[in-house]
Amino acid sequence: MTEKEKRMPMLRFPGFTNPWEQRKWSDVVDISTEMVNPTSGEFDNMPHIAPGNIESFTGRILDNVKTVKEEQLISGKFRFRPNDVVYGKINPQLGKYFFARTDGLTSADAYVLNGKNGLTQKFLYSVLQTEDFFKYSVSVSKRSGMPKINRDELNAYSFFAPSEDEQERIGGFLLDIDNLITLHHRKCNELKELKKGLLQQMFPKKEECVPRIRFPGFTDPWEQRKLCEVAQITMGQSPDGSTYSDTPSTYILVQGNADLKDGWVSPRIWTTQKTKTAEAGDLIMSVRAPAGAMGKTAYDVVLGRGVAGIKGNEFLFQTLVKMDGNGYWKKFAAGSTFESINSDAVNNAVIMIPKDEEQAKIGAFFDDLDRTIALHHRKCNELKELKKGLLQQMFV
Repeated sequence: MTEKEKRMPMLRFPGFTNPWEQRKWSDVVDISTEMVNPTSGEFDNMPHIAPGNIESFTGRILDNVKTVKEEQLISGKFRFRPNDVVYGKINPQLGKYFFARTDGLTSADAYVLNGKNGLTQKFLYSVLQTEDFFKYSVSVSKRSGMPKINRDELNAYSFFAPSEDEQERIGGFLLDIDNLITLHHRKCNELKELKKGLLQQMFPKKEECVPRIRFPGFTDPWEQRKLCEVAQITMGQSPDGSTYSDTPSTYILVQGNADLKDGWVSPRIWTTQKTKTAEAGDLIMSVRAPAGAMGKTAYDVVLGRGVAGIKGNEFLFQTLVKMDGNGYWKKFAAGSTFESINSDAVNNAVIMIPKDEEQAKIGAFFDDLDRTIALHHRKCNELKELKKGLLQQMFV
């Protein structure tokens, strides 16, 4: 490979043929020194976006952002404006950066960056996401105490860049992908919130017998039944990692993440292909799940081979999702080493069920909703993988 070829990316937009030129950070990037006093009142209604408000490696702003006034900030903060690039200098291995869309303040643990001398903002933002910059930032930040990249270390970094026109095409294209990722992520969260609310309104409380929302034509009250009366329950070993799937397109919607406050691990529900105690399509609920051993516990329950009153597993599954979301199982947890739910609590759990036709209608409705959520989730992941590949091929 010739020296010229080394300065040309594997993938580029049509019409661009010139080799890229090496640029030194200090020559083309301005690191802002505009620190302001957040107590002045001038910035009260602006968002304060610190590294803790940024999703790693995506630049997506999380939903935990508050205004300067809400944060009651007292120490100096850096001012950013639309199109500024903000980069978290602490723990560079976490990949905290974002492309500003509005005015705001950021932590003193971040740098506000602006291109100069022919370096565009969108391309500068893209450079932060390249593997070469990531490796450099991590390598120079390895020191005793808190890993951090300082101004001198940034100013010493060199990278290759094309003409401004090509920079704009590359940076704008990658930001468009980011916008699509954000769109699918937002839609996924909106649908999850919608489902959460619908579960509360389409499944009645035990004392009500009639849901607040239901499909037209259904008027009969729901019946109160014990779980053991409507589902075949088998105590046995859970499947190992080869017999169940973690993909969001199946039934894995009740997550088993530990609550750090009291060590509680929520029951987890998934479908299985084939195990000693379950067959394809059965629901399995983990009732003893220490952190680190999820899905490989010694005490699980197989539910839902459709006996006496339950029409298909989808309605039963959504019932269990609602129970878990309401913290139903937690009150039965007991144990000194780690908490578990005994068989009596599972067998005697009370659920509400309507007639078969309404069960099928509700189950199909939530199944469609789950599939739509899974579609947006999958699109997010596909776009992230696409962008990852493009960053490797569109940069020198």
